[in-house]
Amino acid sequence: MAGSNIVKYGIVGVGMMGREHLMNLYHLRTENVAAVCIADPHVPSQKLAVELAQSFGWPLTVFSGHQELLDSGLCDVVVVSSPNMTHYQILMDIIHHPKPHHVLVEKPLCTTVADCREVVNAARKRSDMLVQVGLEYRYMPPVAKLIAIVKDGSLGRVKMVSIREHRFPFLVKVNNWNRFNANTGGTLVEKCCHFFDLMRLFAGADPVRVMASGAMDVNHKDEIYDGKVPDIIDNAYVIIEFDNGSRGMLDLCMFAEGSKNEQEISVVGDIGKGEAFVPENIVRYGTRLVGRDGVQTLKAEDERIKYDGLHHGSSYLEHLNFLYAIRAKGEKAPAVDLQDGLISVAIGVAAQLSIEKGRFVTIEEVMDEFH
Repeated sequence: MAGSNIVKYGIVGVGMMGREHLMNLYHLRTENVAAVCIADPHVPSQKLAVELAQSFGWPLTVFSGHQELLDSGLCDVVVVSSPNMTHYQILMDIIHHPKPHHVLVEKPLCTTVADCREVVNAARKRSDMLVQVGLEYRYMPPVAKLIAIVKDGSLGRVKMVSIREHRFPFLVKVNNWNRFNANTGGTLVEKCCHFFDLMRLFAGADPVRVMASGAMDVNHKDEIYDGKVPDIIDNAYVIIEFDNGSRGMLDLCMFAEGSKNEQEISVVGDIGKGEAFVPENIVRYGTRLVGRDGVQTLKAEDERIKYDGLHHGSSYLEHLNFLYAIRAKGEKAPAVDLQDGLISVAIGVAAQLSIEKGRFVTIEEVMDEFH
């Protein structure tokens, strides 16, 4: 491999998701990329990452903190996959570092709207850096296919977007950081920013107000960490109204392992309806004119995917797209930018607030609180 044109990656936070990024980069190696360094204060995570990289024949330089990784000058791109509540400080340190680093930051961008805004504003001053937010669900083959169907006008003007996620409880993470709202931003920020991002994409509009109802009914109630019982909700209904009159609805349940599909997405326009099913990887769509008998079923696949991983190949495609944006030397914007990251968090924050207050919450309310 020619040394000079290898894109060198550093990963900050090598827990489950950080190691998943490492696997994806390994499967991207034919594109001339390599992971060269990692930063994580948690020694067991460091060891697992080093062992994984050794199995690929990639030697990793290990740092305990992100600042040393940045100062080392070893990498061109930083993947931030540390716990949510650490994103803000790490991103600000990367943005203010003299050496420009391109950044792929895991969702959610930050845990609060105020922190997201500061990151967005700081990054505007760094035209030498690309920052992409890890909202990779839009790359899942059935979702990408449905996005294409919506974009080509097959369904007409989109009026309703409904997303059902019925899945397993939150996984165990390092020091159980994901069991508390203070660390994650709340379930609707942590988990559901993906779906709010998709709704906005399908609706082709920005959110105006949000109403939600949810609770912690089944999961984590018998767990105690440092004397505290977790406070993250495990089910919710969320309704979002968009500025073009369309509506979105999320139906979330995290004690629904008895499901064939984890995600079911329905988009209804004034002339037709489309649906995507994950992990069945099926897309169905039809028009009102032809009715039930005319509904088509497609199997959605993407032959570019070399590694399915934890997110049905979408993380691989996310890395591929980000790499193309980096190699285009600023002529190609990241597919998912900081504004997308900010708005997906704002909807989640509004939804969490709506549950707490028992009323509609406007996006303006959560955006303006910090002026």
